[in-house]
Amino acid sequence: MKPKPHHNATLDERITGSLVGAAVGDALGGPVEGYSPEQILERHGGRVHGIVGPWHGDDWRTARPLAPYHKGDGHVTDDTLMTHALIRVYARVRDHLDAYAIADHLVPDLMTEPRWIPELETEALPLHRVFLAEKWLVTRIHYGHADPREAGTGNIVNCGAAMYMSPVGLVNAADPRAAYAEALDIAGAHQSSYGREAAGVLAAAVAAACTPGATPESIVSTCLSLAKDGTRTAIERVCEEASRHTDFESALGPLREAVAPYDTVGPDYRAPSLGARRPSRLHAIEELPVALGMLLVAQGDYRHAVLGAVNYGRDCDSIATMAGALAGALGSPIPQDWAKAVAEASRLDLWEPAATLAAVTREIFTRDTARRRTHEQAFASLGGPECSA
Repeated sequence: MKPKPHHNATLDERITGSLVGAAVGDALGGPVEGYSPEQILERHGGRVHGIVGPWHGDDWRTARPLAPYHKGDGHVTDDTLMTHALIRVYARVRDHLDAYAIADHLVPDLMTEPRWIPELETEALPLHRVFLAEKWLVTRIHYGHADPREAGTGNIVNCGAAMYMSPVGLVNAADPRAAYAEALDIAGAHQSSYGREAAGVLAAAVAAACTPGATPESIVSTCLSLAKDGTRTAIERVCEEASRHTDFESALGPLREAVAPYDTVGPDYRAPSLGARRPSRLHAIEELPVALGMLLVAQGDYRHAVLGAVNYGRDCDSIATMAGALAGALGSPIPQDWAKAVAEASRLDLWEPAATLAAVTREIFTRDTARRRTHEQAFASLGGPECSA
């Protein structure tokens, strides 16, 4: 019997649950990223049920294609590093963000501030760890002087922006439409097409999860009300299939089949098709629909949703990051032994960013309230409100 999410969870509990939950999901998914459920099953002699070691064991330092990254043993990946970097931007700006905030604050953070990189087991610039799709931010904005609002154009279309958008949903807790709009603006600096769209929808999903009484079904409904083009269709198809399952084992193959027509990467994750990751109105990233599907299968339970995402394989660190963020925002508890082990292995305080973002979120809400009241007064002075008879 899966435990039910705590629908009366406070804002602080939801922010902490979402951010810690995302980091733990990221760490669990990292060592099996890029492989199929069948390969994972064979490699581990069964399904993954917690933190596991590197795919190549002690040969991780030299084994391709993963070397020199120490994936596994509880180490978070670039998903968490980018999420924490975005939180630092919120801490500096202390208000809603836009693409220019990414140019003014996130890009310098990646380029100039050495930080502990768990997978490299050393202190280094985050820029030295992030994938090429994230290095694009630095190339286009710092070196290319591109307009931040359009800098994402030309980048590969993947989950690069969506994977770290949960803080946008948390800042806009219980206001999915505002989260969607803010994330689209931010993500314009990084992504285009369905990659940018996924960032907006993921932020909206996290905001929806923070709504009192939210359920996996209400989150999906919110996503479908906002998502456009192939992203919407992919979510709809995957979640239709997910509703037929109550256990991730039976859902692994069917969810992949449901998303396959919209995913451009193709059946071999490490050998993408010729049309992979190109702009399109017909396609979607794979990670977001599958994360939502696993949330439905798990009925909102954190452990079940994350393990489903991890054992799905392919880009499972990002899928588990998203599923963990959503289940945590719903109030489903994160296993404390997992959280403690990931924090210790990664040498990161997973709770401090959550406390920081909770404080900033309250400041932003206070500013939003003042701005809204100013607008209401101005609109009233224009004779805007209709007088009742």
